[in-house]
Amino acid sequence: MKTIKGPGIFLAQFADNQAPFNSLDGMAHWAAQLGFAGVQIPSWDRRLFDLKLAAESRDYCEEVLGILDAAGLKLTELSTHLQGQLIASNPAYDPMLDGFAPAELKGRPKEQQTWAVQQLEWAAMASSRLGLTAHATFSGALAWPYFYPWPQRPAGLIDAAFEELGRRWAPILNVFDEAGVDVCYELHPGEDLHDGVTFERFLKVVDDHKRANILYDPSHMILQQLDYLEFLDIYHERVRAFHVKDAEFRPNGRSGVYGGYQDWIDRAGRFRSLGDGQIDFKAIFSKMAQYDYPGWAVLEWECCIKHPKAGAAEGAALIKQWIIRVTDKAFDDFAGSEPDDDKNNKILGLI
Repeated sequence: MKTIKGPGIFLAQFADNQAPFNSLDGMAHWAAQLGFAGVQIPSWDRRLFDLKLAAESRDYCEEVLGILDAAGLKLTELSTHLQGQLIASNPAYDPMLDGFAPAELKGRPKEQQTWAVQQLEWAAMASSRLGLTAHATFSGALAWPYFYPWPQRPAGLIDAAFEELGRRWAPILNVFDEAGVDVCYELHPGEDLHDGVTFERFLKVVDDHKRANILYDPSHMILQQLDYLEFLDIYHERVRAFHVKDAEFRPNGRSGVYGGYQDWIDRAGRFRSLGDGQIDFKAIFSKMAQYDYPGWAVLEWECCIKHPKAGAAEGAALIKQWIIRVTDKAFDDFAGSEPDDDKNNKILGLI
């Protein structure tokens, strides 16, 4: 068994124009002071990271790793969540996704998709130069507006959506394969890959590509009322990244899973700062240890109540508490004995 690496922290929700949150060096020292051992970097945030330069320059990658090393940190993964969203976007969302791409591409979804493909390819090369083995992203969504089957969906609509999703992602997965890096899709409402069934659909259209893997985030599962522990029993071989994010689901007589178009603070299902929600992280970390999860436990903070700095400080301590230092011996070794074929055969009545 492997001891999970961590705690790490995803920097996206904390980056800001004010120091120390406006540079990688500043954020690295801030994270280290809170007790984090690693950081996951949002590759779209030029205040922290230059993705194109990282794909092209080993010297720049060494500089990035040096900044983290000076703060006593490791790099856990790069993230292309925003770029991944643009790989496959239903036209209904095009105006809302303009901010995910450069300003000069506003209102030009086809060019945004081309840009996103290039970004993912750079992320594969950059991850390889940085010595990473996993990458965090979103799948994008062609079918999501039709997730509820009313009005009745035309026959074949979902099949066509997933076939196109596979066609777009297969070449990107091949680039990541050449780089030796797993693509870890965060299963998330709003993405065509949002649960186990949709992930299995995707595997079929990419021929079970070995680089198509999962970023496990139980907060998105409890909000869907999906069994996040059994999920690990089923899909653990494909789990290669882990966002430690809490949530709660408290339905009432007025609102349930769909949320009633309410703001986050009024929804039955809402994200909470780590430790303030309902997720059984002790059981999750036990299963992760049981199944030899090879990666990092990375805090992702999202909460409509608690201040992010408080959430970060508390999250580092909680993840440290939950990481299990795995055993290298059996608890009943004291009562064991050396192998003895004759003795075993005698016990079984064979001699």
